[in-house]
Amino acid sequence: MPIDFNRQIIEEFRANAGQVGGPFEGARLLLLTTIGARSGAPHTVPLGYLPDGGERTLIIASAGGGPRHPAWYHNLVANPRVRVEDGVFTYEADAVVLTGDERDHVFARAAEADPGWANYQAKTTRVIPVVALRSVSGGPNATSLATALKVLHDAFRRELTLIRKEVADSGPRLGAQLRVNCLTLCGGLHHHHTGEDTGLFAVLEQRYPELGHTLDRLRQEHQRISSVLEDLQAILSEEGADPLQVRAEVERLTEELENHLTYEEDQLIPVLEASTP
Repeated sequence: MPIDFNRQIIEEFRANAGQVGGPFEGARLLLLTTIGARSGAPHTVPLGYLPDGGERTLIIASAGGGPRHPAWYHNLVANPRVRVEDGVFTYEADAVVLTGDERDHVFARAAEADPGWANYQAKTTRVIPVVALRSVSGGPNATSLATALKVLHDAFRRELTLIRKEVADSGPRLGAQLRVNCLTLCGGLHHHHTGEDTGLFAVLEQRYPELGHTLDRLRQEHQRISSVLEDLQAILSEEGADPLQVRAEVERLTEELENHLTYEEDQLIPVLEASTP
């Protein structure tokens, strides 16, 4: 993409916690910063990404189906330690180029979800690389706990909105990448709620005993949401998962989660803001 266009996207991304308009509106987007293979200087580009169900995020070096790999790909091959910004977190990551059957499986999964990837591969004789990014260090893009909580909640809301649309558009068969997207969200929510139960809530309970009732309710809501997540994961594990069932569970999760996030923000953000020096 042209440098000026990239710069505009990067600035908008950073100013709006990962949200941009134009052709990338509503897309899963990250900023990748690599070290130039020749220059040694940092270079940042906006890229679409694919969830991978665990600790990895996947990017594809399509270059729009052009005859050469993009510059960022050459950079990370030479210097695999990269920086990633996803709108919520900024972190250092190790980039690993997938090969053989693993690359082919992931690329086929991506092309099933978005035929544009297959179109790019058809336009070029090169094998389009797939790269896995694995976080090694980093943290949230926030100056306070209150801001971090709201930014993270909004990221879950955006991802759930994307998944709801993907499920609604899936037709009679649930695609492999959509399953991964759902499972990645499930894992992220479980990790977030476990961290709150064992970390943030314990600290708040000690400092503000008057929050006891509120924190008990939030923990109970975590358990309810965990049950919904388990039901969703059980359906997704079935070979012939019914998209209508998945859609019903995603809608149930949306209702439970939105009520929970709104209540948590109303109750905890004022307390967290007041406790910030």
